Order: sequence, then C-alpha cells, then structure tokens
Amino acid sequence: MSDPATRLADIRARIEAAAKVAQRKAAEITLVAVSKTHAAEAIEPLILAGQTVFGENRVQEAAAKWPALREAHPGIALHLVGQLQSNKAEEAVALFDCMHSLDRPSLVAALARAMDKAGRQVPCFVQVNIGAEEQKGGCAIGDTPALLAEARAAGIPVAGLMCVPPLDTEPAPYFALLDKIAADNGLSGLSMGMSEDFETAIMLGATHVRVGSALFGPRA
Repeated sequence: MSDPATRLADIRARIEAAAKVAQRKAAEITLVAVSKTHAAEAIEPLILAGQTVFGENRVQEAAAKWPALREAHPGIALHLVGQLQSNKAEEAVALFDCMHSLDRPSLVAALARAMDKAGRQVPCFVQVNIGAEEQKGGCAIGDTPALLAEARAAGIPVAGLMCVPPLDTEPAPYFALLDKIAADNGLSGLSMGMSEDFETAIMLGATHVRVGSALFGPRA
C-alpha cells in the first residue's frame, strides 16, 4: 500500500472523475473514511492529509479512540456507519455527528429521547434493506415511508437514506432503487457506495460514500 496521503489523493481524484462524468460537483459528495478496527496511529496520517469526516461501526470502539483524536485535531466529524443498539442511543448521540443506520421504530424512540436529553440534534440516515436480505439490518422497502414519518414526527433530523447492496452482485440497480425511494419521499441525501463501488454510487446520486479498505488497507 502507498502512504495515506497518496491513497487519500487517489480516492479524491476518483470521486472528482466520477462526479464529472455524472455532471455533478465533487463538492456535493462527502467522503466518509471508515476507520473501524484501525488504531489512532493509522487514522492520524489521514487527518494530517486533510480528511475531516470519519466513520465508525461501534459505539464502544469510537468512545475508546476518538475523544483524544478529536481533542488533538478539532474540526473532525464522526459518523456512525454500523448498527446501533437502542441501549447505546445516549452514548451515540454524545459521540457522533451523524448516524447512518436508523432502521426501526424502537430506535427512533430511543434516539429521540437521547437527543431531547442531550439537547443535541444528530442527523440520521434511514437504512433501507435494499436487497431484502434476512441477515442484514435495515428497514424493509415497504416500511420506509412509515419509519421516515415516525422519525420526522419525533423531531429527528432525517439526512436521507442509506443502503448496503447484496455482496457479489451488480450494485447499480440497488443504488438506483434507493435514489428513487429517496426522491419519492422528498429526500436528497444518499449514503451509498463503499471501496469497491463508490464510483458507481456517485453516478447514481450518492451524497456520502463510505470508504474504508481503499484508504486504510485490509482490516486485520
């Protein structure tokens, strides 16, 4: 693997190229560097190279490494990109600036309570189980409008929709479907696309791409 600054520059160049082909502005697309399982020593070089938005999968892991990093480097935004248990809602609201995995009514209730208590509104993407996969988190496609209505009624800022397409299949139809569901529900935010397929996601409207291994190398 090349050095972190070179990898970051490469990903940014690829985002810019994909945006250009899609006749979009690269500035409309937020690169979320997914730092899950990586230690502070691996994260800091990317911060020094100018990356400001990072994603973590677990509340506990984020709580262990990010407070010190953020104290040393003010201006970092931290996104939760993994599943969230309702009993971790308060901790998540305190730690994260955005969440990508709101997927059920019980979590809407837990997050609304936590946000009220903290006096802090954290934007959330509603995660859609776009491939109807039993083993994956996410709201069923048919239940999405009702969950969005619940979140809005509870005062949760809805940032848009998020999905993880089925593994080893062409992702484009799933990204296009998420884009349609978002448009049907008056949403423009789309968290979709990872290391292997973020360029396809950008072509189909992604506003947030979640890139891990292409920036950090393979996870242990």
